Amino acid sequence: MKLDLIKRNTIEIIEEKELSGLGDSPTAYCGYEPSGPVHLGHLASIEKVKDLVSAGARVKILLADVHAWLNRKGDLTDIAEWAKYWENVFKALGVEAEFVLGSDYQFSEDYVKDVFLLANELTINRALRSMQQVARDVENARVSQIIYPAMQVMDIKHLRVELALGGMEQRKIHMLAREYLPKMGWKKPVCIHHELIVSLKGPGTKMSSSDPSTIIAVHEDKESIMKKINSAYCPKQEIKDNPILQIAKLVIFPELGSLKIERDAKYGGDLELNSYQELEDAFKSGLHPLDLKRAVAEALSEILKPCKGLKPPI
Repeated sequence: MKLDLIKRNTIEIIEEKELSGLGDSPTAYCGYEPSGPVHLGHLASIEKVKDLVSAGARVKILLADVHAWLNRKGDLTDIAEWAKYWENVFKALGVEAEFVLGSDYQFSEDYVKDVFLLANELTINRALRSMQQVARDVENARVSQIIYPAMQVMDIKHLRVELALGGMEQRKIHMLAREYLPKMGWKKPVCIHHELIVSLKGPGTKMSSSDPSTIIAVHEDKESIMKKINSAYCPKQEIKDNPILQIAKLVIFPELGSLKIERDAKYGGDLELNSYQELEDAFKSGLHPLDLKRAVAEALSEILKPCKGLKPPI
């Protein structure tokens, strides 16, 4: 496996030393609740999926329709339409993976029995703590949302996964998997937690499909992308929690390998940046946010061109 690709833009790997025991082509997975449009917040994850494929992993994408249903994201019929859309988007963006619908196996007797066996071991408090970062309206959590962590753990076993990919919001559930799966007939997975892009409004806000100003949906046209990027949070020389820099780091450089900044000669002329570190150094040294935003919007529009005809179900 190509460890540099596996480790790129990750926050942690639990445990990195276990990677060497997985061979050259381990099975990895990443799960998504197919509800709402695929947007900017998902692109960091999609790029990590591509990294795993390029590193030699066999990747399964779980379109978790049952999870979305239990997490109160809609009824199964509507979610099924969203799942088709999500698969089409991922394929348009060049994701080479096996797509698995949760409802194809999550109602089977063996799977349900395993979920019940794990539920018999978990306390309600631990299940709730595991769901705090991923549940909708966790303050008024339903019993269905408490079942969710046990299901996600059992997805790893029933998909026969060795690598689990997700953001840090998945960490507590992944730790349940590492603790309990060896007791239930499956190995503990190596867990890869990747960086995320903050809301376009900056720190203290969350990306949400219910607030379109915080996201860029993959099907939006260039004009809309330009408008949203131009109004996004991007203070001069501010690196931390800067969504424009994060888009460049987590999406543009992994996808395109470079970023061109076009500027008038009196402002220093054009820049061809071949790594994120070069961009960060240029921004710290005075690269103007408007020049950066223009370049990022152009690059992002180019990356998302294949998605323009893929309208989400209404």
